[in-house]
Amino acid sequence: MTPKALAACEKYNMLENGGAVVAALSGGADSTALLHFLYSVKEKYNLTVYAAHLNHGIRGEEADRDEIFCKILCGKYNIPFYSKTVDIPALARQRQLSEELCGREERYAFLESLADELNAKIATAHNADDNAETLIFNLTRGSSLRGAAGIPPKRGRIIRPLIGVTRAEIEEYCRQNGLDFVTDSTNLGDDYSRNKIRHRVIPVLRELNPSFEAAVMRFTNSAADTADYLDIQACNALKNAESDCGYRADSLMSNHAAVLNAAINILLKKYNIQTDYKKLVLISDILKSGGAVELNRSFTAVCRRNVFCIAESVLSDEPEIELNGSVSFHFKGKRVTASINNSEKENKTLIFRTRREGDVFSFQKRNITKPLGKALREINVPSQLRGSVLCLCEGAAVLWCEALGYSEQGKKYVKSQKLTIELSEERCYDVTQGR
Repeated sequence: MTPKALAACEKYNMLENGGAVVAALSGGADSTALLHFLYSVKEKYNLTVYAAHLNHGIRGEEADRDEIFCKILCGKYNIPFYSKTVDIPALARQRQLSEELCGREERYAFLESLADELNAKIATAHNADDNAETLIFNLTRGSSLRGAAGIPPKRGRIIRPLIGVTRAEIEEYCRQNGLDFVTDSTNLGDDYSRNKIRHRVIPVLRELNPSFEAAVMRFTNSAADTADYLDIQACNALKNAESDCGYRADSLMSNHAAVLNAAINILLKKYNIQTDYKKLVLISDILKSGGAVELNRSFTAVCRRNVFCIAESVLSDEPEIELNGSVSFHFKGKRVTASINNSEKENKTLIFRTRREGDVFSFQKRNITKPLGKALREINVPSQLRGSVLCLCEGAAVLWCEALGYSEQGKKYVKSQKLTIELSEERCYDVTQGR
């Protein structure tokens, strides 16, 4: 096991000289072997090793036994030990999640908080068997190419030194080094999807190829390389398609379908929107012919007049802030700072708000006044975004609009710097910034 784990550490630059790492420790064979491996290479890398254990509160006395085991194990090697108990069943009901998913979220949140506190990387004990199970699980759900890449050996500060090691090799490592470990009873049954794959599917595939896990590793590595290349091409495609209000649909559609789908995936991830095949098809359709697709309760994909963007749903609690002297507030990810000399207001009320029916905008030097909606349409602001444009208004007269600047009326206030308005971002509708 050690040579494979060391090879993974070197190949993916997992461990740095003088660094620190928090090992996720459940007490099972995998995590016990991981902790022992990190301890064994402590001198080689001048490492500071910590261990963290999350008690899920699911298995009663057995869960308490596991926590005690982990604490004793860390004491044996003089490794600082951190533990936390969370009532996962109650939390899962509250969040309307499965206990498996809720436990995963809480475990990583605990590890991330410790890593922040200790300025350390996070090591998890995912191995070659886990990688094979993940691939099969993802394929049954209609995975994308990225899902076919399995478990990444390294993701941010999360490292997985045992990713190329089989579970059989881990158990042999434990025997050779006299390492005791505990067994999670929930892994013995078939209550969870992964257990069914582990107990029923993998053995059949291993009969067809005794080196099944190694074959899967070769495949997932190849898929990961291909997915990385597609992401690079997708980022270039997005950059080339950028426009002031989003992305040019014709430019996006000029790419190969694989690159286009990767580009859409990248955009959806920026908004924490879960990607699926149906969304990809619907978005591709509106890129061709225009329209809108509701992605979730918060966001809608919109394509109008060759401009594609992901629009935030208009909220009912839009701001209505009076400009009286100086104000500073946040609006949809932007910071707005404004001031006015009150002596110039002539007892008029100036309000920051979003567009309303009847608002008009008078263009400077053109001697033209138009409905604000029409003015926004002429500069290709998508319809889904027009209702959430921030304006400074005097009644129905727009003095300033974040997409258009100052109007003829607003210019009068600006003279001699009587009125100033600043946004924290130069671009008002750069969807790549995750509004």
